[in-house]
Amino acid sequence: MQTQNIQYIEEDEIDLRELFATIAKNKWRIFFLSSLITSLTIVYALNLPNVYKSETVLIMKDESSKSSLGGASALAAMAGINLGGGGGGIDVAGLFETLIGDYQFNKDLIKKYDLNEKLSENSIKPNLVFPNIGSSLRDFIKKYQSTEKETLDLEEQTFETFKKLKDILSTTKDKGSGNLILSATFEDRFMAKELVNIYLKEMSNYIKKLDFKEINDQMNYYESELAATNSIDLRSNLNELISSLIKKKVLSQAGDFYMVKQMIKAQVPYIKDKVKPKRALIIIVAFITSIILGIFLVFFREFLKGEKEPEKIKREDSPLSF
Repeated sequence: MQTQNIQYIEEDEIDLRELFATIAKNKWRIFFLSSLITSLTIVYALNLPNVYKSETVLIMKDESSKSSLGGASALAAMAGINLGGGGGGIDVAGLFETLIGDYQFNKDLIKKYDLNEKLSENSIKPNLVFPNIGSSLRDFIKKYQSTEKETLDLEEQTFETFKKLKDILSTTKDKGSGNLILSATFEDRFMAKELVNIYLKEMSNYIKKLDFKEINDQMNYYESELAATNSIDLRSNLNELISSLIKKKVLSQAGDFYMVKQMIKAQVPYIKDKVKPKRALIIIVAFITSIILGIFLVFFREFLKGEKEPEKIKREDSPLSF
């Protein structure tokens, strides 16, 4: 019984010499497949344009102006009103991120700045950067590609541009300093800088418009209450609230942008300062993957051959075979 178990174990063991012999026997097949895949990957990698990142660093405006509001800040807080000149309590990073993902906001902005055209392939093509061999290779491939494209209506074009912008733009907040970073990652390095400036300006103005509307609504309400009351104390408090809201409105308009100050302005990235693609890494990964795939296919081929041989022997031993 023990001898039989040892025999089963020996039959189940993998013969490494046989595996290496199989690889050696099919080395040219593996070499050919690896060469083909690596060559195609090189063509693909050289056909990818450089991608650049332009960003601006923003800091929240100094909230020291709160102290100048006197007792009105405490009174306003009881009413759920923020009188801080620096946008205290408002998550500017969250608002920026929300606006980037808001279709209606982007739709108006796309129309205003004609981003459908500016982000089109024909517009950005002159600013694309390839390796020296890559640009020539891409032009050669383009000659044999079909130039017919599906014509989209304006609404579809706008939605496609909106999806593209969501991938291009991003906001991050540094946990240590609290600074807000608005960045654009795009193939056209000049357009990347322009998009950062456009969105910073438009999002700042949008938040300012919403906040001013709320302030005006509050002022109108307090003025109506002021006209309706005869209480001296209440009139004094309402006057102080109105005065504080006016002060907040004036203070918030100091500077180029609402609630934030631009510490580092967006720049056109240096032509060699690309963020991707990592062409060398792409080619190395493709080369290693192609070797593994080649070895797998060789063993799979040998497995299929091993399955067919017993069937062939069986047919030859059959009494019906001629």
